[in-house]
Amino acid sequence: MSCWTRLVARTHFTSQSPICSNSFSVIHNFRVSCRTLRNMMEGKKDSTSNINTTSWPIIGICQLTCTEDKDHNFHTCESLIRRAKTKGAQMVFLPEACDFIGQSKSDSFAMAEALDGSTISRYKSLAKELGVWLSLGGFHQKVSDETDRVFNTHVIIDADGGIQATYNKTHLFDLDIKGKVRLCESDYTIQGREICPPVQTPVGKIGLATCYDLRFPELSLGLTAQGAEILTFPSAFTVTTGMAHWEVLLRSRAIECQCYVVAAAQTGSHNSKRSSYGHAMIVDPWGTVVAQCREGTDVCVAELDLDYLRKVRTQMPVAEHRRHDLYGHINFLSRGLIDSNEYYQFGKIQISCKNVFFRSSQSFAFVNIKPVVPGHILV
Repeated sequence: MSCWTRLVARTHFTSQSPICSNSFSVIHNFRVSCRTLRNMMEGKKDSTSNINTTSWPIIGICQLTCTEDKDHNFHTCESLIRRAKTKGAQMVFLPEACDFIGQSKSDSFAMAEALDGSTISRYKSLAKELGVWLSLGGFHQKVSDETDRVFNTHVIIDADGGIQATYNKTHLFDLDIKGKVRLCESDYTIQGREICPPVQTPVGKIGLATCYDLRFPELSLGLTAQGAEILTFPSAFTVTTGMAHWEVLLRSRAIECQCYVVAAAQTGSHNSKRSSYGHAMIVDPWGTVVAQCREGTDVCVAELDLDYLRKVRTQMPVAEHRRHDLYGHINFLSRGLIDSNEYYQFGKIQISCKNVFFRSSQSFAFVNIKPVVPGHILV
């Protein structure tokens, strides 16, 4: 067995018993058993199974121990992706730093590549060969030889081998406890400057984040407000913080956003300086852990029931109950929200997307083509 799962809770509400001020009781309908998913992973048929693998999208999450050996890392990821594909996965998620984990800042910069480099090209070819979408949870993206820092880039590749979206990690993990430990991501990573809007995929609309982003609920809530159904947090959590916070944070984001949460993970000892917690998992919108990798290199699959997600949101409509009049809306200033093939209506005038520099769910901002005062731009 390559993964273990907790029973998948499908939650229904009735009006028979009060909880707080609401009158409902929670009845768990366990639609997927541990035995069923175990048999799926082992390729066995289960005559009692009621899983319809054609109705719900299937995803795979990977867990591995990357080192500075880029070629070995790729072949390990390739093997996990192929295993997930044989079990019906339409999209496979890899962890942060899935290309490599170096031993020093200089080594990491030397091994980093541009998006059009050989590593991404290999994954694009693999995605096209297998007809599967890929989430590369963290790629060391070199942007210039003039700087000794890189972007930590989350890359989404479609089944045709094209790059659908990229997101540069915005929250950098800087830990500096004098005399004990110093791990400052900002020493070698450029902070991302914008949020990527949710990406439409065959398994649902995905909000992109990376590792330490998990600790900032505003990001998750904002992505959900933009339509995300799945939040993904590819990670390389330290052992100490992982033991204390990993599952708690993932389940919290799932519950408060009423989204599926997908978290591929690095695990084990990468070198003499660094180890990761592992425990890659998938959490449903009710906060139930529906799949989790075992220790070591592993992959597990799970089905995403988006009808269940919508039912949870309908029967507990927390988004409608938020008091925006008291604490405001969460909006993102993101060029990525601007559609390249659209005109925007401003009264009776159509504004070309080329003039639009900001768009939120409630508004957009643009510059005029001919300034009234020469040398000035009217916003």
